[in-house]
Amino acid sequence: MVTVRVARPEDVPAVAALRRAWTEENAGGPIEDDGFDAAFTEWFEREHDQRVTWVADVDGRVAGMLNLLVFTRMPRPRSADAPGAPGRWGYVANVYVDRAARDAGVGARLLDAATSYADGQGFARLVLSPSDRSVPFYERAGFATATSLMLRPGR
Repeated sequence: MVTVRVARPEDVPAVAALRRAWTEENAGGPIEDDGFDAAFTEWFEREHDQRVTWVADVDGRVAGMLNLLVFTRMPRPRSADAPGAPGRWGYVANVYVDRAARDAGVGARLLDAATSYADGQGFARLVLSPSDRSVPFYERAGFATATSLMLRPGR
């Protein structure tokens, strides 16, 4: 049984555990970081006003996550006959499903929750930075390669 819902404060430890599992999976092994849980909790508390985080409960345990960073555009004057573009857009981030729950539609359910939310809120667009492996997944959900953005890598 899979249930997707907006994360609650009591889900923070489970979301942090997923973030740790994802990082360790990419690193190929355990990472010792005694301060991670506190840093994650602080980050979650600081970010929750501008992010919506969904979790996927699979058989009673949190097994997947996705968050949507919401950007609110600077207001501009609008005329009645040219109302202008929607005032918000979103960045899909931190999509992860535990290995044991993969290939069962959990990621698709998480992404559907985020895209439904964005559509319901009238977002101008959703963007993301996919891994090579995840490109087909996002294409199936209606995402396409964009060429209208520019990137300046950090130094």
